[in-house]
Amino acid sequence: MKTKELGLLPKLIIAIIAGILIGQFTPAPVVRILATFNSIFGSFLGFVIPLIIIGFVAPGIAELGAGAGKLLGITTAIAYISTLISGFFAFGVSTSILPRLIQINGQFAATNPEEALLQPFFQIQMPPLADVMSALIIAFILGIGMAALKEKTIYNFMSEFQKIVQMVITNVIIPLLPVHIAGIFANMTYAGEVARILSVFGKVFVIIIAMHLTIILFQFTIACLYSGKGLISSLRNQIPGYLTAIGTQSSAATIPVNLQCSERMGVSKGIREFVVPLCATVHLSGSTITLTTCAIAVMMLNGMPVTLSGMAGFIFMLGVTMVAAPGV
Repeated sequence: MKTKELGLLPKLIIAIIAGILIGQFTPAPVVRILATFNSIFGSFLGFVIPLIIIGFVAPGIAELGAGAGKLLGITTAIAYISTLISGFFAFGVSTSILPRLIQINGQFAATNPEEALLQPFFQIQMPPLADVMSALIIAFILGIGMAALKEKTIYNFMSEFQKIVQMVITNVIIPLLPVHIAGIFANMTYAGEVARILSVFGKVFVIIIAMHLTIILFQFTIACLYSGKGLISSLRNQIPGYLTAIGTQSSAATIPVNLQCSERMGVSKGIREFVVPLCATVHLSGSTITLTTCAIAVMMLNGMPVTLSGMAGFIFMLGVTMVAAPGV
């Protein structure tokens, strides 16, 4: 008899709980072992991310054919508009709610949370072959070139390369991702950062998460109305992707999970393999909400004025940065 394998969502939840318990009740060497694993796995993930982008975006563009360039422009435009909506939404909510929650005292001492974390026993450097933006440009050039030439040699090579990358995702990244998330939470808990950060910004984080969920609901509602797919089932399928994004704080690291989520939603192969890796770089609504809200919170903590005219330029430029140069 076949036993049903535990799904990714339960594994992620178990990993978060286990990480907090390990950080709370185990000695430093145990947490440092996990920190060492996180360092190695994080380096490997950073090395693989450009390969994922090239391996999925380039064949995806080629499969879309002559309309690839047009789709790229439309996707980028939608990403920028969505980013602006998220930024101004965050401004409206923050200026309405945060003044009631934050005591303005003009002084706020903040330290870098990473300084309190335990360091790994050793590190293994794995420099990526290209950064994310370079990988995107390579993927665009290869994909549009393959679509225009309609030659099979490079296309067949890229299709097989995609299969190799998919094997790495399926057999290495997805199985080890819960361990990685457990290590992150264990280190933060041991260092006292979970309690310290939540004591200072806990209320702000609750508002941020609520805004994330509101924007996700807004975006999924529009998408489901357009595509005719079920809203509830689509949102349920996306939960593992959202928890992975929260746990890793990395859109790029969430690409493999989002590819699985979109496949379960019935998104076509060409679209999901083009849009998911691309939008992990150019469509960062959650980051826009978080950065805008935290910036306003810090300004309020320091007694600085928060105005629409002052924040509008910040949000417009943040949108450009998120779409064009997220690394910056």
